[in-house]
Amino acid sequence: MSTQGYEAELRSEQEYVTALYARLDGERERAKTRYTAALKQNDGLPGERDVAVRALARENRRLSVADSGLCFGRLDARDGGRSYIGRIGLFDEDDEFKPVLLDWRAPASSAFYTATAASPENLRRRRQFHPKGRRVASFTDEVLGSGERSDADTDAALLAAVNAPRGEGMRDIVATIQAEQDRIIRLDHPGVLVIEGGPGTGKTVVALHRVAYLLYTQRERMERHGVLVVGPNPAFLDHIGRVLPSLGESDVVFATPGGLLPGRHATDEDEPEAARAKGSLGMVDVLKAAIADRQALPPEPVVLKLRDTAVRIDAETAEWARDEARQSGRPHNEARSVFVEIVTYVLTERAIARIGRGWLSRDEREAWEELRADLLAELKADPEFVRAIDALWPILTPESLLAPLYASPARLAAAGADPALHREQGDAWTLSDIPLLDELIDLLGKAPERAKQRENAAERAAEAEYAAGVLDILRLDREEQDEDIGLTAEHLLYDTDLADRFVETDTRDLAERAAADRDWTYRHVVVDEAQELSEMDWRVLMRRCPSRSFTVVGDLAQRRSEAGARDWGAMLDRYVPGRWVYRSMSVNYRTPAEIMAVAVTVLAEFAPAVEPPESVRACGVRPWSRKVSDDDLPGAVDEFVRAEAAREGTSVVIGPPDVPGAVAASDTKGLEYDAVLLVDPDRILDDGPRGAAELYVALTRSTQRLGVLHRGPLPEMLSGLEERA
Repeated sequence: MSTQGYEAELRSEQEYVTALYARLDGERERAKTRYTAALKQNDGLPGERDVAVRALARENRRLSVADSGLCFGRLDARDGGRSYIGRIGLFDEDDEFKPVLLDWRAPASSAFYTATAASPENLRRRRQFHPKGRRVASFTDEVLGSGERSDADTDAALLAAVNAPRGEGMRDIVATIQAEQDRIIRLDHPGVLVIEGGPGTGKTVVALHRVAYLLYTQRERMERHGVLVVGPNPAFLDHIGRVLPSLGESDVVFATPGGLLPGRHATDEDEPEAARAKGSLGMVDVLKAAIADRQALPPEPVVLKLRDTAVRIDAETAEWARDEARQSGRPHNEARSVFVEIVTYVLTERAIARIGRGWLSRDEREAWEELRADLLAELKADPEFVRAIDALWPILTPESLLAPLYASPARLAAAGADPALHREQGDAWTLSDIPLLDELIDLLGKAPERAKQRENAAERAAEAEYAAGVLDILRLDREEQDEDIGLTAEHLLYDTDLADRFVETDTRDLAERAAADRDWTYRHVVVDEAQELSEMDWRVLMRRCPSRSFTVVGDLAQRRSEAGARDWGAMLDRYVPGRWVYRSMSVNYRTPAEIMAVAVTVLAEFAPAVEPPESVRACGVRPWSRKVSDDDLPGAVDEFVRAEAAREGTSVVIGPPDVPGAVAASDTKGLEYDAVLLVDPDRILDDGPRGAAELYVALTRSTQRLGVLHRGPLPEMLSGLEERA
């Protein structure tokens, strides 16, 4: 195409895009007007206004994110048809069924990402815009079906994106999704999708775009429940937190594994041996045994003096009551009423027999029951009786069960627990304790005095009918249930419970309500750095998503936790046998070839069987190393910080805690920076059995520049670095 022809095409495309923005602005104004009117509405059924306001708020958010890069491409079909592709879908003002801009998630948009010269999918040309704000700065064309690539650099958009300086957070890739990524984003699989890839392969951003795609294609099923995204730490969640909002999706809750239990949060980690023990599925049996250990028998009969006689709770009575309570199948706190019922039955029967000897027989039922009622009232008012019941069948909270267990070697032994779980301060909660506390909520149940009273059945019937549709979404086919742990929709939620949860009376948005509700269930869950999760962590997540719809992102080679996954099948087959699929990503979009060449030597040291991802580009800058003394180190770090501050982009210093301004390698997982300074790599290697994996993580955070300062010997596996004086 001649320069004159190109300029004419560019003006024509700008006119079309300008018209799209005019259409967008008009829709925004109309949506804003409807939203304002809904806020002022006071009539209608309770909850209707809230539903309308939330729906219109979502529409306003969807329209607000499209301003930057609204339209980023065009497809020309062989039959002369033409389609424009963008962040959202827009329709002709005079024909609501005629699209003027296709949403990138629409089926007709798929070819924009997957068509090739060899497989053109009935297309003649793909045009990619390079926008700046509302202006089309330039475009590149790829002729399809000719067997040849066009003269235009069809990788220009991708290379521009991966070479661009990094900002404060992860960016969406909606304009540059590659065919490998698009196939994963659009994969039609109702169960668990595992996406594995090495550093920089884009697995996280692909998972987030998959969420946006699912919310687009399954809006009705997903919007009532929302999506949960689980990441390794708050810094990572901040890093990825802009992606989904930038795609117009806000019904998403972000959480770390330590923050999945509302009201409780942990960041400290256990020693490897304790973490391994707590993460094992065997902890469920330990917790059950610990609860059983608190259901005691009196070593000596407990004598209770009533007004007209004395009775006693002996071991035989308590054992019968305990057996009946356990066999009720109720959680511990809720089974207490069965225990009390049996104990009081025995005590009142004995008391009536003594008090009524010679004048009262069982045939006189009315008098017998009247006396029983008096005795029951007397027992319940007796402090000694209350103390006895509390000693034999105490009301427990997760914390009051777990903290004394950890603090007592004897209790740990009685529960069959690993001695490594012992610690002096039992309530010094760690990340590994969160799934145990969560498990105990179900095992213990609600305390009787705090249990929610049921409302009038007639009033609840209407709510239950409303919730029945929600239950249909959650109900699994019998063959898809995990009979081993029984965490199915029916066990977790019933229509009446759903009615309580989903009746539209709360003014908070979905994400706020879901984050505050431990019993909330999500339609889909994304788990990043999933190789770090233990078997007990997975139990928590399965409770949160009874439909078992997950996107799991990880890299087994980067596993740090001793309780984490060593094999996806061994972990997931416990919960979703036959319902998970695996996809791998092999192209490294982040780490340039020069840096990856160094990282590969580290990978070969601790995971020789793992195939490293192939870098899509080189940066032309060799990574370097420099030996410094203790006195020289602060100045060398300051020199790096000052130099990077003068450049556009982001930088980080990774190193041990005694290095000023440094962060640990584990805290940078999933993050990326334009420049990385790594300090004392030998000490990272020496930090436990997973030191090499930590070093591998540190080396692969950079998108442009990598430097290494070492006070001790430079590890042999880093000998490929350019040595600087």
